[in-house]
Amino acid sequence: MPTPAPRARARTTGLLAAALLLTLAGCGGPRPAETGGAAKKEAAVLPAVPKAGTAAGLPGMPPLLQPDDVYAADRPNRLSPVVKDFPSRVYVPNTNSNTVSVIDPATFKVVETIPVGRQPQHVVPSWDLKTLWVNNNRGHTLTPIDPATGAAGKPVEVHDPYNLYFTPNGKYAVVMASLDRELVFRDPHTMERRKTVPVSCYGVNHADFSADGRYFVVSCEFSGELLKVDTEKMAVVGQQKLPFKGAMPQDVKISPDGKTFYIADMMAHGMWVLDGEKFTTPTLLPTGKGCHGLYVSRDSKEMYVSNRGEGTVSVFDFTQNRLTKKWRLPQGGSPDMGGVSADGKVLWLSGRYDSEVYAIDTTNGKQLARIPVGSGPHGLAVYPQPGRYSLGHTGVFR
Repeated sequence: MPTPAPRARARTTGLLAAALLLTLAGCGGPRPAETGGAAKKEAAVLPAVPKAGTAAGLPGMPPLLQPDDVYAADRPNRLSPVVKDFPSRVYVPNTNSNTVSVIDPATFKVVETIPVGRQPQHVVPSWDLKTLWVNNNRGHTLTPIDPATGAAGKPVEVHDPYNLYFTPNGKYAVVMASLDRELVFRDPHTMERRKTVPVSCYGVNHADFSADGRYFVVSCEFSGELLKVDTEKMAVVGQQKLPFKGAMPQDVKISPDGKTFYIADMMAHGMWVLDGEKFTTPTLLPTGKGCHGLYVSRDSKEMYVSNRGEGTVSVFDFTQNRLTKKWRLPQGGSPDMGGVSADGKVLWLSGRYDSEVYAIDTTNGKQLARIPVGSGPHGLAVYPQPGRYSLGHTGVFR
């Protein structure tokens, strides 16, 4: 792995150079440091944004199955007819090897290695569940994979596709163009550009949508900021600086009841707890060194939090509103991004700095397997998963 430059906070070309090196490392850069500064007493926050939309939700968005649980469609093995005959596989983008390793979860073996573009960051299920898009960040392409056959199609030219999301109504794909400092709304099938939204923060990378789909919260990794974006207007309506020196926000996930957003921060070593409607200053819940990925259990009761800097997974209980367990990987590791198996029994995570993938039993936290893959495994996707449609990333389903 290259050694990154210091993360300058000034708005200079030095910051852009550091951001480039961090992007090459993927999702926050270096393993060795992953330390942060002291918390500040206040954050620089824009005025609170009025409550977005109505209970009816974003026009065209499928209604929630349960108004008090946005993940109600994600119950164990509740596969859509679209994906029910797809073979169960784990797709692992190797950012340094420019490949995708394909794992058979039944045998814990790599069954295929697919060449893709330069620096693949995430494997993203499309809104309609029919395609897996490999985000070739520095190759400036998306490689489509047919999950029914495992065959890769012709790459589509898309500039700076660090990460990829889909609006809840399926109308747009949203490319997180990290170094371009843009949110790019595109056709969800052809990926033709529809609207470009420049942003003033650095390193847009992860997001999640409100329960009604009318807005989404975006993390800005390199400047330690959060954005609030109106989905229908395709416009930034709120922005704030996180109250922690050197903050580096990563994955974003909404609570089952839709009231709270959680934002992993690999330098603050915990999750920010945010009221998305009010968009006021969030509070920090420490989880572990290098807090990185957030994954909700199939029963919507818990959330698995990968702590990349210490080789652990913290378990957060939504009802109790606290951390209840911490699982440690034998011989350590660098658990990063991933997903939960269709039956909910296995948590799959990439080992970002160890060229391996971890399979973890969700009933007791025991490691089931460590599987060698390519160099720099990152945004791993378990597929298929339950749900009616995909919001993107490594698999956020509703």
